[in-house]
Formats: sequence, structure tokens, C-alpha cells
Amino acid sequence: MSVIARLGALMGELASTWADLRFSDLQFWHRSEARLGMVGLLALTVLLLMARSAISRRAGRHTVVLPALLKTVPRSRLSIVVHAPLLLFLAGLPFFFLSLADPFTALVSREATFPGRRIGLMIDASISMRTPFTAATLNKRNLTEATFFTTVAAAERFVQLRRASRYRDLIALVEFGNQAYVVTPFTNDYDNILLSISLIGDPVEFSRFPDQGTVIAAGIDESVELFRAFDFLDAAGNIMVIFTDGEDTNAMVQNKSLDTILQGAIDAKVPVYLVRTNYAHEEGQLIPDAMWIPAVQKTGGKFYAASDEKSLLAAIADIDRVSAGVIQVKQYTSQQPRYAVFALAAAALWTAAALLKLAAPAAQRFP
Repeated sequence: MSVIARLGALMGELASTWADLRFSDLQFWHRSEARLGMVGLLALTVLLLMARSAISRRAGRHTVVLPALLKTVPRSRLSIVVHAPLLLFLAGLPFFFLSLADPFTALVSREATFPGRRIGLMIDASISMRTPFTAATLNKRNLTEATFFTTVAAAERFVQLRRASRYRDLIALVEFGNQAYVVTPFTNDYDNILLSISLIGDPVEFSRFPDQGTVIAAGIDESVELFRAFDFLDAAGNIMVIFTDGEDTNAMVQNKSLDTILQGAIDAKVPVYLVRTNYAHEEGQLIPDAMWIPAVQKTGGKFYAASDEKSLLAAIADIDRVSAGVIQVKQYTSQQPRYAVFALAAAALWTAAALLKLAAPAAQRFP
């Protein structure tokens, strides 16, 4: 990100902070020090004025002689500008002392809207994921070309795309086989999600995964429950992204039919995007495709038959593209410092005063 972009983001954040600021909510860490500084400055000003008035002035040495001006000469409209630097300096003093008092808000709750989605990211870790899937670009870390490691790399690529963009998603990571396990609940920390993906993508960890079968519905069911646990089901901006080899014909999961499980996602308007990573198998060439293609489409999502690296990368890019949107979340902050906005206001006013005094000729003339 360029310096100008970072500066713009900082200014936008400070403007948002200023708009949400309520002086009645402010508390101060160093109230006494700020009050002492204010009294000291006032006392120093009075002392200097008294000292100046006490110094004897001799005619012709401390005054400037000007020729008489006719009363008919109109007063310059810019004469008031000569006082502008002083007025700007004085205007900056309250902001300076407020920042010196180190203000903070003890507890803040606010509704914030961000570009992004709530994403339930699911990765299949069943034994069938050991079949080869050649992906020279994606799968660089692992010597083996197992489908599992390719899907882990694909999930990493997807999260990296989201992090590199302007989105601030809430992402949860679920790993599934016969059963589903929540690895990381919803978080907007992309680094945390990437670390979790890296950990489950370790060959040793993969070899220890206890479930051998592929039950995609178990992952969907667990993700729906995770959305429900975070009270996200009634919110907009939810999606599920599944990376699996698609080797699953289970229509029943724990006495619940596939239609019942998917109905939960349909009712909550959570579209499912299923990336079926099965090398050299186009759409419809696997028996389970006939079950999963219409099932996924019912949710408003999409089925991707990734038969090689090119189609897998295209699926990732397409999901990233269609995952544009906004999410609204309630943010809580404790002891949030607020001195920056006051310090910046003081610095801006004093900088303007200095520039006006040095650069504007009208500010250097007699009124």
C-alpha cells in the first residue's frame, strides 16, 4: 500500500473516530498534568505581559514612525488576516491540552459496516484426499501431490486474495471427514486463519486425522451451527466455501437427510460454493456429482468441477469475485485511546498558523 493510500486510510479512520466521539464519554488518564500545564502557560503569559509593561520604553527606540494616512483612504479588507496566525494558534491550544490529558473511552459499543463476508471455509481431510492432484503452482511446499495438500494450498490462496483486497471478512475454518471439527471460529484475523490452514496442512497432522470417510453434509451442518452460535443466521453476507474431492454419496447424516441439512442453509440464505477437486474428472464424470450439483444450486451457490490446476485457480478467482458484499458487526472496545484526534487537530491548526505567517504577505503587514 502506498504512502498516500495509508495516509488516506488514517485520515478516514480519524474522521470516523471524530464523528463517533462523545465528549461526555471521555475519561482522562492525566487530567491533573493537563490542568497544571494550562495554569502554567497562563501564569507565564501574565508574567511576560507584566514584565513587558514594566520595561521603560524610550521614544524613538521602541516605536516605528509611519507617515500620516488620510482618512479617505479605505481600510484594507485583508488587514484582519494579520491576526489569523495568532487566532489559529490560540484555537489549537484547547486541542493540545485535551490530548495532553490523554483521553480515552472506557467501553465503546458501535455498529460498524465493512466490505466483506462471513465465510465458513471447509476442507475435506478424508482418506480419499490422498489421491494425486498435480498443481505445480499451488502445491509448492509439499513433495507429495495428494489432493488434500492441493486443496489446502487453494484455501490459502483464497484467503490471501481476500486479505490483499479491501475486504475485512469474518472467516471460520472447519475440517471434516466422517465428522466435522471447528478448527478456528469466526475471526477477522487473516493471519490466524492462514496459520490454522498451514497447521492442518502439515503432513504429520494429516496422517493423524481420525476420520476416513467423506461426509460433506457433516461439514455443512457444522458450519450452519457455527453461524447459529455466533448469531449470524439472521444477518446478510454469509457464504460457505467447501474444498473436497466430492467422493460422497451420503444422503443421511445423523438421522438428518441432506435436504434437511441444506434447508438450514437455504432458510438462512447462506449460499454454498463447492469446489470439487478431483483430478482429470470433468463435471458429471463422478457419480456423486448428480447429487451435489442440484443440492448446491438450491442454496444459491455454485458447483465447481476442478479437474486440474487451471480450473481450480479459476474457481478460486470466481468465488472471490462473487463474494463481494458488506457485513455489519457490533464492535466492543475497552479503554480506547482518543488523544490522536485532538493532537492532530492541534498540529493542523498550528501548522496552518506557521504557514500563514511565513507564506502569506498579508499576515505580515500592519492592520
